[in-house]
Amino acid sequence: MSYFDAASAAPLHPVARQALLASLDDGWADPSRLYREGRRARMLLDAAREAAAEAVGCRADELTFTPSGTRAVHTGVGGALAGRRRTGRHLIVSAVEHSSVLHSAEVFEAEGGTVTRVPVRRTGAVDPGAYAEALRSDTALACLQSANHEVGTVQPVAAVAEACRAAGVPLLVDAAQSLGWGRVEGDWSLLTASAHKWGGPSGVGLLVVRKGVRFAVQGASDERESGRAPGFENLPAIVAAAASLRAVRAEAEQEAVRLRELTARIRARVPQVVPDVEVVGDADRRLPGVVTFSCLYVDGETLLHELDREGFAVSSGSSCTSSTLTPSHVLRAMGVLSEGNVRVSLPAGTPEEDVDRFLDVLPGVVAGVREKLDAPPVTSAVRTADTPEVVVDSLGRRCPIPVIELAKVIGSVPVGGLVRVLSDDEAARLDIPAWCEMRGQEYVGEEAAEQGTAYLVRRVG
Repeated sequence: MSYFDAASAAPLHPVARQALLASLDDGWADPSRLYREGRRARMLLDAAREAAAEAVGCRADELTFTPSGTRAVHTGVGGALAGRRRTGRHLIVSAVEHSSVLHSAEVFEAEGGTVTRVPVRRTGAVDPGAYAEALRSDTALACLQSANHEVGTVQPVAAVAEACRAAGVPLLVDAAQSLGWGRVEGDWSLLTASAHKWGGPSGVGLLVVRKGVRFAVQGASDERESGRAPGFENLPAIVAAAASLRAVRAEAEQEAVRLRELTARIRARVPQVVPDVEVVGDADRRLPGVVTFSCLYVDGETLLHELDREGFAVSSGSSCTSSTLTPSHVLRAMGVLSEGNVRVSLPAGTPEEDVDRFLDVLPGVVAGVREKLDAPPVTSAVRTADTPEVVVDSLGRRCPIPVIELAKVIGSVPVGGLVRVLSDDEAARLDIPAWCEMRGQEYVGEEAAEQGTAYLVRRVG
C-alpha cells in the first residue's frame, strides 16, 4: 500500500518509536513527586519541553503539552477570549480554518460573541488586508492557520501578525500542518500543533502562549501544565513527540526539496493524463508534500475506493465522501470544484516510483468511474437545436449527477440559450459555477424553485 495521506496522520517516525519505548521504562512515575523515579520523570518532561520549545521558537515556560491538537486549539481560543473579555467579544477567523477552530468560533458565537469569517482567494490564501479591515476596537482574538490542511496553501502569517500586533490584538496560529517543516514566521501570540502530523504519536498537542498575552484558563484545572492541561501527563508520548519533532526538523530541508519535485510532477501530469481536472491551491506558496485536484463527473467516494483497490491511500474534501453530502468548507470558500476531489499528501521518504505508478493508474481509475456514472464523452460533438431553454431535473440526485446531466444537454440549446438545473444537493451551488468556469460557459445565477434550487447556465459556445 502506498500511503498518501500524511496530512491526516504521518507514519510514526523511527525516532518516535525508539523514544517511546525507552521512556516507557524510565518515565512511568509521577513527575511532580520528589523521590528518585519522580525526579527522573521530571527530567524527561523538562527535556522534552525544552526540545519542543526550541523547535517552535519560544520559551519553555510558554509551552504546554495537551492531550491533542484539537484540545490545544479549544484551550487556546477559549483562554485567550476569556483573558481579553474586557476588550470585547469579537473573534476573527479565516473561512478555511481547521474544524477545531471553526467549532470554537461557533461555541463563542452561541454564547453571545461575534465572529468575522475572512474570505480567501481562489488559491485558498487570505488577503492580509482583509484581516486588517476586520480588526475592530472590540476584537479579542484573531486566528489563522499557517498552512491549509486540505489544499496545502501556505498563509501569509507574518503580514497578518503584523497587522494584529499594530492593533494590539493577539494572533493564534494553528501550525498543525507546517510545524514539522519549520518555525512559523511572524510575531504571533499563541500557537497550537499536533504531534501525529509530524510523525509523533497521537494524543499529544502543543499550546504556546507568549508571555504578556492575557489568558484565563476555562473549566476545572490543577497544578499540572500551568493549569492549561489538567491530569497526569502521558510522558512517554510527550517524550516521543519532542524527539520526533527534532528528528524531522533535521531532515526537513532536504526532504522538502524532494517532495516538492514529486508534487510538482503530480500537479503538472494529472491535467495532462486526466481530462476535465482542476488542480487547486496555490501553485507556489504551498506545503512540500501536498497536492489536491478535483475531477469532473466523478463520485468522490467511488474514486477513493477504486484508488484504494489499486493500493493508494488518499483522502478527499468532496461532498460525495461526506455523510452530510455538503462540500468541504475549504473548497466551498475557495469556490473551486468539489466533486471527485483527491488530496495527495506524501509522507517523508515516499519513493519516486510510487508517485509514477499513481500517475499511471489514475487515468484508468477516473475513466472507469466516469463510465459507471454515464458521464459525457470528453470529445462529444456539440449539437444545436431550436429550444431556447432546457430543464434538467436532478432533484433527489447527488453529486456529480447534476453536473453530468448539465454537460449532456448544454449542446442541445443554441448559443445564448439557457439550461435550468434543478437540484436539492448543496454541492451543486459550488460545482455548477466551477463547471461553467472550466468549460467556458456563463453561470447566470440561482433562483428559488418549488423544490430545491434552480441553477441557470447560458451556453456561450
